[in-house]
Amino acid sequence: MNFDEARRNMIQRQVRTWEVIDQTVLDLIARMPREDYVPAASRNIAYVDMNIPLGHGEVMLAPKLEARLLQELEIDPQDKILEIGTGSGYMAALLANLCREVVSVEIRPEFSAAAGSRLAQHGVRNVTLEIGDGARGWDRQPPYNAILITGSLPILPHAFRDTLAPGGRLIAIVGQHPAMEVKRIRRLDTRSFQEQSLFETSLPPLRNAIEPSRFVF
Repeated sequence: MNFDEARRNMIQRQVRTWEVIDQTVLDLIARMPREDYVPAASRNIAYVDMNIPLGHGEVMLAPKLEARLLQELEIDPQDKILEIGTGSGYMAALLANLCREVVSVEIRPEFSAAAGSRLAQHGVRNVTLEIGDGARGWDRQPPYNAILITGSLPILPHAFRDTLAPGGRLIAIVGQHPAMEVKRIRRLDTRSFQEQSLFETSLPPLRNAIEPSRFVF
């Protein structure tokens, strides 16, 4: 399979049509070998417009969603970024190429170990991999200039806002299937935040995510 051609087609037919116009993001995706980060059995569908299963109910995001989330984070080269959900390691690699430092948290040790191997093979050295449950926030090594949560959350815990630096951005997929929104929350100062709904999508929830209260009559 010609992965270079598949990558070019993905950018033209999927990514650009999903309102991704940031040339830095487009150039990065054009040179990143996504096929090296997907599970071996899925290598030939690395550039297909779909979420790729990773096992245990987790998925690697569709290429167009990955690109759009990168764009919406508005990353600065000096940013320190928190990623919740390392998964395959591909998104961590993308983030690492755009910022100073990435802290990526994964609840499944085997996923983190595999991602670490892939990152090392590609010379990505500015990613710190942490193993733990980040579904309710991650208060180690704050503050963060940007936070990306790669699974959905029925309810977004306030703890994530607390670890944002002033001017920091948080991207989260909030809600329950089929009504999920991608939200960007910007910290304006120590007390105030700005929240914006960007678009709709649907993703599996993070493990141990907080569920809405349900009244029983």
